[in-house]
Order: sequence, then structure tokens, then C-alpha cells
Amino acid sequence: QVQLVESGGGLVQAGGSLRLSCAASGRTFSNYAMGWFRQAPGKEREFVAAISWGGGSTSSYADSVKGRFTSSRDNAKKTGYLQMTSLKPEDTAVYYCAARNYNARTRADEYDYWGQGTQVTVSS
Repeated sequence: QVQLVESGGGLVQAGGSLRLSCAASGRTFSNYAMGWFRQAPGKEREFVAAISWGGGSTSSYADSVKGRFTSSRDNAKKTGYLQMTSLKPEDTAVYYCAARNYNARTRADEYDYWGQGTQVTVSS
């Protein structure tokens, strides 16, 4: 089992930045790929970013955040990060981190473990 706890959400003005953290406990963190998803009111949960297991040398991003968001991981701290810059009002959502063994995926239903979510609100 892997437990995930997100933090770092909040209220920010458009153009601002936030860094989300996802702290993991349980089994060997480095064996898990991490994904970031978000869900806005009335919308389905959507893929934001993913980072590969191990050293995290490979990341993928949704087109809507490419160039603005960066995912990273620190295996020694068992923590994943999502650095968000140039935030837009349309980035407003609850953000979730997720984990799955080994290979990263972009579909939410392919992840086994989820955090509780953290609210990100971007004002215009």
C-alpha cells in the first residue's frame, strides 16, 4: 500500500506560481510512477502530468499545461512535486496526485493510489 498526501494548494492571482507536493508513505517510493490530475467543478478528472518511476527522467504533460508546469520527484524524501507557473483562471481545480507501479500513464483509471486532493484557485 502507498499513502499519498498533497499539499501546497491555495489562492493565487493569474500569472502567479504554486508548487504542489505529494508526500508518500509505504512501500518503495522509487518503484512508483506518479501522476497529477485535476478536476474542476462539473468536469471530469483530467490528466495534467506524469513522471516516470526510478530517477524520474521522463515526464509527460497535457497540452494545456506544457511549458508552464513541471513535475519532479525526490525519492529520498518520498515526495513528488508539481511546479505550476503562469497560472490561468482555467487552471482552477482540485489537484490530485496518484501513483502506480513502474510505468507512467495518462489515464486516471490506470493508477492504484490517490491522494485526497488540494484546491488550487486562480483569480483573474
